[in-house]
Amino acid sequence: MIPLKIQNDVMRKFKLCCAVVGLLMVTVHAVAQQRPHYTQYILNNYIVNPALTGIENYTDIKISHRNQWVGFPGAPQTIYLTVHSPIGKNDYRTTPTSFQVPGENPRGKAYWEDYTAAEPHHGIGGSIINYKTGYINRFYATVSYAYHIGLTPKLNLSAGFAGGISSINIDASKIELANPVDPAIGGVATELRKIKPELNAGLWLYSDKFFAGFSAQQIIPQKVTLVSSDFYKSTLVPHFFATTGYRFLAGDDVNIIPSVMMRYIPSMPLFVDFTVKAQYQDRLWIGGNLRLKEGFAAMAGFNISNTFNVSYSYDVNNSHYLLQYMQRGTHEIVLGFTLGNKWGDLCPRRVW
Repeated sequence: MIPLKIQNDVMRKFKLCCAVVGLLMVTVHAVAQQRPHYTQYILNNYIVNPALTGIENYTDIKISHRNQWVGFPGAPQTIYLTVHSPIGKNDYRTTPTSFQVPGENPRGKAYWEDYTAAEPHHGIGGSIINYKTGYINRFYATVSYAYHIGLTPKLNLSAGFAGGISSINIDASKIELANPVDPAIGGVATELRKIKPELNAGLWLYSDKFFAGFSAQQIIPQKVTLVSSDFYKSTLVPHFFATTGYRFLAGDDVNIIPSVMMRYIPSMPLFVDFTVKAQYQDRLWIGGNLRLKEGFAAMAGFNISNTFNVSYSYDVNNSHYLLQYMQRGTHEIVLGFTLGNKWGDLCPRRVW
């Protein structure tokens, strides 16, 4: 008969393995991706490209919460806060044309005909992102800088970078199957509670009709080990983003903006997002998103005032990877605030 002490020791190690393997099964796709998805990237391209720092006439603040695969234990959740503002930008318009002045359309043909490239200026900003999957938590805090120059009367180019810290840790208290005093658990938590440098960079080309950008996140590779053994080791690799979009006028009241975002991660298939946003004047918009082999989403937003806007999206997962059985919905909400909005822009002039 096997002694009770040995049985308990074996059971603890077995439960630990089950916990780790279970987490890997839930997060294998997210871990391979290593960075969170953003369905509403069209509203805040700054979250993936620091070159947008200071692109508007005001301080742009975005707060977002993304609850993925609702109801599934340990499913990914993302919270972020971004803030960025121009410095030395002197191209404020001489009249507040974004107000709905009688006889004028705030986003009609005449409005865009008067569009001019921004004068050369700087931008500063910062972001805080918390990306949690199961008992693994990733945290990023960066500050950004960008410089914008005019190439033609309506075309701008900006370049920017963001630097800061990233951390990754395991909350051992949430591993319910394992004995909390097991030495292996302590090793896991200690090993992953680390702070390392974070570096991102990007370029952004924009005008009255289109935008295009390229950026890289997580430029500095980082070694990560989930347990104090060779059972699972990983390297945090750079993520590359290419984004483009074009604005069409559908009549004088509706702007339609199709856009594409491609994400390349080494050793992974190419991720491609297609988004279409239809906006009515400065007031409201609806849209849809298709993520190839992943799923689709519906989204909508409303500009409540010239200082506050809100948007929401709902994703349906249709992944062909390991998590294809998880037909769970995903909620994402974005709150926007515009501080120092001198001329009362209800809608972004440079980002749409």
